[in-house]
Amino acid sequence: MVMNEDLIIEAKEFFNSHKQEIGKYAKKGNKIIPLSFEELSAFSIELSDKLLERPEEIFSLLSLALEELGLIKDARLRLIGLPESSRLKIREIRAQHLGKIIEVEGIVRQASEVRPKVVNAKFECPTCGAIITVLQIDSNFRSPSQCNGCGRKAGFKELKKDMVDAQRLVVEETPESLTGGEQPRRVNIFLKEDLVDTRMEERTTPGSKVKVIGVLQEVPIYLRGGNLGTTFDIAIDANNIIPKEESFEEIEINDEEELQIKEIAADESLYKKLSASLAPSIYGHDVEKLAMVLQLFGGVKKIKGDKTSTRGDMHILLVGDPGVAKSIMLKFVSSNAPKGRYVVGKSASKAGLTAAVVKDDILKSWSLEAGVMVLANKGIACIDEIEKMDEEDRSAMHEAMEQQTVTITKATIQATLRAETAVLGAANPKLGRFNFEDPIANQINMSPSLLNRFDLIFTLKDVPQRERDELIASHVLLEHGEPVLHYKEIIDAALLRKYIAYARQNIKPTLTPAAADEIKKFYVDIRNPKGGPNEGRIAISARQLEALIRLSEASAKARLSKKVTKEDTERAIQILKHSLYQVGFDMEKGVFDIDRIATGISASERSRILAVKEALSKLETKLGKLIPMQDLRLELEEKVTEDQLEEVIDKLKREGDIFEPKKGFVQRV
Repeated sequence: MVMNEDLIIEAKEFFNSHKQEIGKYAKKGNKIIPLSFEELSAFSIELSDKLLERPEEIFSLLSLALEELGLIKDARLRLIGLPESSRLKIREIRAQHLGKIIEVEGIVRQASEVRPKVVNAKFECPTCGAIITVLQIDSNFRSPSQCNGCGRKAGFKELKKDMVDAQRLVVEETPESLTGGEQPRRVNIFLKEDLVDTRMEERTTPGSKVKVIGVLQEVPIYLRGGNLGTTFDIAIDANNIIPKEESFEEIEINDEEELQIKEIAADESLYKKLSASLAPSIYGHDVEKLAMVLQLFGGVKKIKGDKTSTRGDMHILLVGDPGVAKSIMLKFVSSNAPKGRYVVGKSASKAGLTAAVVKDDILKSWSLEAGVMVLANKGIACIDEIEKMDEEDRSAMHEAMEQQTVTITKATIQATLRAETAVLGAANPKLGRFNFEDPIANQINMSPSLLNRFDLIFTLKDVPQRERDELIASHVLLEHGEPVLHYKEIIDAALLRKYIAYARQNIKPTLTPAAADEIKKFYVDIRNPKGGPNEGRIAISARQLEALIRLSEASAKARLSKKVTKEDTERAIQILKHSLYQVGFDMEKGVFDIDRIATGISASERSRILAVKEALSKLETKLGKLIPMQDLRLELEEKVTEDQLEEVIDKLKREGDIFEPKKGFVQRV
């Protein structure tokens, strides 16, 4: 008792030295007082040590000291920072930490609904008079299992029940904290009072990276017969929850780094440097690398007059031959971008991509568990082998990629989660190697509607060329020799990350009239060529126009310019053309045709299909339902070749438009 009185005196002296700061909170009617452990430790080692060992008792004592000083009543002290010895990985939590205050970091994977709940119940031991606090995290109201003082096991007197708004989180270890083949561990976090305030929502949304400071409590596990088991679960009764750096917008940049960033932006060979700085261990693919860097810079999100919004994030798909280092580039981007996530298509499900609704056994309600698109909100999701995903699972990406939200309507949960996520995908062609003559939709197992969501699609071909092969071989051999020596002309990954963050935080470029005219001219000219009408062919659509604007804005951001110039739009046009030449160019007619991506059928192929259908209809009126193939060839000999006719007939058979009742004859369905 004497010791407690001494500690109260010390606590009062400590708060007296911070009277002015506490007074500011009291005037605003704010009962939440931040408490720096470092400052408390510098003032009183005994008080800080006791806080680590007996947190509940010392917190009550500190609140009492504040009340007796007349500064603030019923104060809620929120700790900021703990010593190194109290900072643990979730996997390091052991029985010795029970009842002590600890600090853990992780990603919020589940968040239950907020509900009123008894969180603490205080009991008195009739034998020794000890006050026992039981954290009520289980679904049933529980009494103490045993008195720590005298060992009594029953007959405790209930003194007080604390009923507050409560929420349970499940926090999981971050991927970067794991080594080897370790599986991420999870821990329950119990929030109450101001920690479930609506203003805290962003801190506790599934996908947020957080630091949790709280008291480790045991949770009894009862057997089927109602008897107490010998194994206990654990949960952290949170004292404070602090958001960690998680997106480009929240990275802190000091004055020295700002000077370095401005110096890089002024470099004449800036874009060459940026391209070379993305996955520098991979040789070549300069245009693709530049596009991926610009994807990290992003465009500008705009809210229109009718309250709808246009996304600023770009989506890029890499389709390529084996061994062109698609996966390495994806891994580099995901590991160097804040909130970057890397997943492999075959192991990704619909719930894993978007969000899942799971039963919360503790609070007896439904909880949301975030998937990759939500976890990477304000970041980038890198999806490798995207073509190996099930079509039903992949369809969940449509809303997330265009509207940038994930809508869940299951059980009692109706929620719309933010998914402002850029997608970088990689896919392999069905036959192993990419064929420029065949539309991309026929070569990878993806629907044209999803392909159309990507702003840029690049094909990475592995074509033997002596000069280029010598450069690749030299680059690879250099990688296996003396490292880093040939990386003089690139931007360090850590600085590049801060460079992009600085641009995203401070630069919101707008189109200049010259830039807008350049984009307009390109769009109108390519859709209306001088050589004559397009014959039903659409060169590019409004989707590519928006992609062009986003690319131009990202190019301006890279220069730290608040104006999008004509040079930026010219750079964007070159990147878009590079993409369209690979996947949206009709080799037969020698023109751009966006339908090769949007529908999977080029305008040339569509005109052949229409010609065959017209011929079948015409011959049916003359010859009846059974049409000889020989007559069909004669009817179309000036319009399509023999091979083209065979190709169209096969396609119409597959789609169920015609069938072959007997050899050499076809019939319409």
